[in-house]
Amino acid sequence: MTQTEPALAAPLRPSTVDFGAILAAHAERTARTLALRPGNKDRLFDGLMAAGITHVTVIFDGAGDSGQIESIGAWAGETAVDFPATEIPYAALTWDDPEVEIRQLPLEDVVEQLTYDFLSDTHGGWENNDGAWGEFCFDAAARCIHLEFNERFTSSELYTHDF
Repeated sequence: MTQTEPALAAPLRPSTVDFGAILAAHAERTARTLALRPGNKDRLFDGLMAAGITHVTVIFDGAGDSGQIESIGAWAGETAVDFPATEIPYAALTWDDPEVEIRQLPLEDVVEQLTYDFLSDTHGGWENNDGAWGEFCFDAAARCIHLEFNERFTSSELYTHDF
């Protein structure tokens, strides 16, 4: 009888990574980020109204692991208008600092940032595979944001018959 080397590798040592702590830190960061949203929305709506903008429409589209905003339009009633150069405070967390960072951003950039935030919150992965498209309406007068979301998917149906 001949001796052979084992075919299986030795078992791995138990992980020293505390996954519970990682998940708890992620949940805490998510809660802190969500807590910043009402203030950012209020400052955006105040800025839009001060600029005479009644609503903003945002068209987005994505598929195949990439997605983008196609257009952002500002409106004063039924009339399309340009965004003013006005900047407002936007509160955010950065990955490398636990403190809230206040950035001065143009109104249009805040609309874009909130659009991506809300898409990620409500339809994470909207840009993957067959993707999705839709439209946001930021209604400054009503101080609400409406989303119409269309998800694409591939479908197949199998029919079998015995005759």
